[in-house]
Amino acid sequence: MKPAFEFLLIFVLLGAFVSYLRITERRLLFYPDRHIDFTPRHIGLDYQEVFLKTSDQVDIFAWFVPCAQAEWTVLICHGNAGNISHRLEKINFFHNLGCNVLIFDYRGYGLSQGKPSEKGFYRDVRSAYSYLVERGVSQERIVGFGESVGGAVIIDLAVEHKLGALIVESTFSDFRDMVRLFYRYLPHWLFSSRFDSLSKVKRIDCPKLFIHSRNDEIVPYQLGKKLYESAASPKEFLEVRGGHNSCFFESEELLKQRVGEFLTGLLGQKDANN
Repeated sequence: MKPAFEFLLIFVLLGAFVSYLRITERRLLFYPDRHIDFTPRHIGLDYQEVFLKTSDQVDIFAWFVPCAQAEWTVLICHGNAGNISHRLEKINFFHNLGCNVLIFDYRGYGLSQGKPSEKGFYRDVRSAYSYLVERGVSQERIVGFGESVGGAVIIDLAVEHKLGALIVESTFSDFRDMVRLFYRYLPHWLFSSRFDSLSKVKRIDCPKLFIHSRNDEIVPYQLGKKLYESAASPKEFLEVRGGHNSCFFESEELLKQRVGEFLTGLLGQKDANN
């Protein structure tokens, strides 16, 4: 009976360890902030507060920031920390490029209901996309933008829903690759999250711009480049400088130029096809 008891004990301990990881995984991955510190009005922009209803009946909080005579509407999926009130620089960036902006908080973030989860994030972005379409925004005029884990969220949307273009910043290939780098002694299957952008990006045919810094200390440059190399054409890669959370500021002028050129090029392609 002793070997059987030892096997049972190992099985129970392993099960307890996996359960512990699954419970703590949310705390390791998601860092939501419930407090809205700023609004677009702090930077002189008019906006509309919107509550979206997801397919599983969760209320999601969002801002729609209009821009006069906008050619594009940018759907922003932010990273895994803070909330939309900490993304005013991204809102202002795209507004200055002549775009409408819709930015939303994932479930459990800001004023959105619920608890963060990978599947929940995918439902959240679909409710934001549906809102834009119902508002009358043409699918071909929606540009999806995702930063860090938000890149995985917008990539998941783009697999099944039409976008005019896709822009991702500081985004990893998939969660398994992150586990191998940072938790190298743990098998990736211990974690429930997948965020498998690597397999999905191969099936997205809209124009794509990948942005990554070689100095990124959180999402290694090699994983951003791996994601780009796996993507279907048409695609572009822009290397910037700065850390994971600072590259947008340190490379602001370069980003204005290249993202502006990318959007202008999209208009040229559409004119040529018409």
